[in-house]
Amino acid sequence: MALIAPSILTADFLRLGDELRRAKGADIWHLDIMDGHFVPNLTFGPLVCAAIAQAVAEPVECHLMVERPEDLLARYAEAGVRRLIVHAEATAHLHRVLAQVHHLGCEAGVALNPGTPLSAVAEVADELDLLLVMSVDPGFGGQSFLQSQLDKIARAKRLLPGVAIEVDGGIGPKNARQVVDAGADILVAGSAVFAPGADPALRIAEMRKALHETS
Repeated sequence: MALIAPSILTADFLRLGDELRRAKGADIWHLDIMDGHFVPNLTFGPLVCAAIAQAVAEPVECHLMVERPEDLLARYAEAGVRRLIVHAEATAHLHRVLAQVHHLGCEAGVALNPGTPLSAVAEVADELDLLLVMSVDPGFGGQSFLQSQLDKIARAKRLLPGVAIEVDGGIGPKNARQVVDAGADILVAGSAVFAPGADPALRIAEMRKALHETS
């Protein structure tokens, strides 16, 4: 069954520790790192990631929506995260970056924007532990899932055997099963889990129930 990876992007940062403890049922924690250049938003850095990694029992992954991720990888690896995900569009030397991630002792993932073809990772497939298919344009939470990415997910599953397929953007109980049926192994969920007045544990349970329902 697919894993659920809550993104803390829409969590209440004034009560982040409480938010993490309330989100029972998470399999992985997905941390969106934005630099204000590759994407318009600016989020948080290695110190916050280190604090989260020390506070949770589940593995932590960092999704680096940043230019020149190679300059930052070591600091995030030192923060104690398990997986580092870089954008194919953000570096001129993707193979070298993935090798650097492995050298730092982390799993290596590549994210593709909706308009970026799967051919962007064809020559580095042997270096991939995970492919992150963006089902929204990156940079903001709360966007609607792009249905056009379902075919991309299915093609990625066929073309990259042995590579975990993660999907990020606009995923909730209403479409979680559809995304998994297309080939996703990991579902990133931000606003579907963390929303004002919502119970994160209940939201995760609703997604997991949807995944078990017959399509």
